[in-house]
Amino acid sequence: MARVKGVIAYDGSAFQGFQRQTRTPDTVQGALERALESLGIPGEVVGSGRTDTGVHATGQVIHFDLPPYWETQSLEKLRRHLDGRLEAIRIKHLAPVPDSFHARYDARERIYRYLYRLRPSLFERRYVAALDTGDAHRLQTALDCFVGTHDFGFFLKTGSETAHNRRTIFRAYALERGKYGYIYFHADGFLRAQVRMMIHAAAAVGRGELSLEALHEQLVLRQRHTTELAPPQGLYLARIIY
Repeated sequence: MARVKGVIAYDGSAFQGFQRQTRTPDTVQGALERALESLGIPGEVVGSGRTDTGVHATGQVIHFDLPPYWETQSLEKLRRHLDGRLEAIRIKHLAPVPDSFHARYDARERIYRYLYRLRPSLFERRYVAALDTGDAHRLQTALDCFVGTHDFGFFLKTGSETAHNRRTIFRAYALERGKYGYIYFHADGFLRAQVRMMIHAAAAVGRGELSLEALHEQLVLRQRHTTELAPPQGLYLARIIY
């Protein structure tokens, strides 16, 4: 069987997260697998990472394997067929890759973008978070604290099962463009809900509701000061680098 790498975008408001679940059919992985199966392509779709309910993607990467018939067909034809069967997912690009390629384990860097404003309009509220980040300098100082390799055991949703909680954040920064604010995280990987928890904590520092000392205590696993999450609507899995 031939392996295919795909780059996809999806509207997270239509799904209960990326990962296939038994309790609901409304997942990105489930929708992709049903669309592929309808084209005679059974099997698992593997993503570069899992996104939570309501979280979007503009550059999620997947891989799946083609049966013999489709190995001789155009990948552009397959992309068109898939797009015609998917309502809230778009296949941006398909390309052949070696059988050894793995969308999750081969990824070197993952980039998340968080889009927010103080009061999103009625038509933005599914795609732009309502968030007050306070003072820009304090916000950036808080984001700088996350850069480096840390045990993020106090920055993940309870009930998460991981082999370890150490992750390396390469860059973390905030930008303003007109009426919108953006927060970016570049890292080798993220824990469940880690990005949203870090954004909430950094915004609390920016508003003067959480001290840098308290943020540091949580980062070094001394004391947990906040477990709240920033709203999911503004979070996008933006890019995966291999």
